[in-house]
Amino acid sequence: MKNFDFKAYIAIARPDHWFKNGFMVLGILLAFFIEPQLIKTNWYLKVLLGIIVACLVASSNYVINEILDAPKDALHPTKKNRPIPSGRVYLPLAYAEWLILAVIGLSIAYKINMAFFLSALWLWVMGFFYNVPPFRTKDIPYLDVLTEAINNPIRLFLGWFVLITNKIPPLSLVVAYWMAGAFFMAAKRFAEYRMIGDPERAAKYRKSFAHYTEERLLISIFYYAIFCAFFLGIFIVRYHLELLLCVPLLAGFFAYYLKIAFRDNSPVQRPEHLYRETGLMLYLGVCFTAFVFLLFVKIPVLYKLFKIIPYNINPLWEF
Repeated sequence: MKNFDFKAYIAIARPDHWFKNGFMVLGILLAFFIEPQLIKTNWYLKVLLGIIVACLVASSNYVINEILDAPKDALHPTKKNRPIPSGRVYLPLAYAEWLILAVIGLSIAYKINMAFFLSALWLWVMGFFYNVPPFRTKDIPYLDVLTEAINNPIRLFLGWFVLITNKIPPLSLVVAYWMAGAFFMAAKRFAEYRMIGDPERAAKYRKSFAHYTEERLLISIFYYAIFCAFFLGIFIVRYHLELLLCVPLLAGFFAYYLKIAFRDNSPVQRPEHLYRETGLMLYLGVCFTAFVFLLFVKIPVLYKLFKIIPYNINPLWEF
């Protein structure tokens, strides 16, 4: 073993990807929407612990991803400089890190409640199936996108179950969240494929690229976006019509994201760097603010206009 490089072992856990656990926020907001009285509890302590669990379990998945992807990463123009392909990590220690992170995260999750634990275990199991042969769904066209994107609704469940244990969140929104994740993952694949610029070399780097083409990826992106919109519409009509006012903003965000995916060497292929896209981040902030505001208000005129019976939830504000 070469000199121990502590930073390399931190790097393969990808703390810069922990922002993805922000997808728990929708589950947390949804819990407050369904049960507003939760705001009077010590919810923030549970949420903090839940986020820690999500980070640990996700990092376990990232470690095994780094280990098993290393031979392919060595063929990539930029990923060849990662800790394992560049030889800065001792593999037995990396495998130990993978297991230790999982055990610690799942042990804490078990102490929170059973529903939260099962969701955290599901997140870890999906990481296993996504990365580990003979399953390795990341090598199978379309299934690679769908099995990675399912981490979105799993994180929604984590945010929900850390606060509510005796109900499940609305499945229409769960499916919409899954398809939104698939849209972003397919856009990532599209940007990666375009960046490599050589179908033969792309297939050596990622097996699914042997099937994908720019056209197929673009068609799948539109499919996931439409699928997402349909189930989001079901949720809006069934639970909270006010969110209809947010739809134009959300549609614009999807369009903006796809526009960025078309750039040469697009940052979409590395979502952890998207914070540098000031315009996109500002737009995301506007979308998030509008969504949260509309989620907790009641606008009766909308129900009269569309002749829809309101869902029986007490809003924070009514206009």
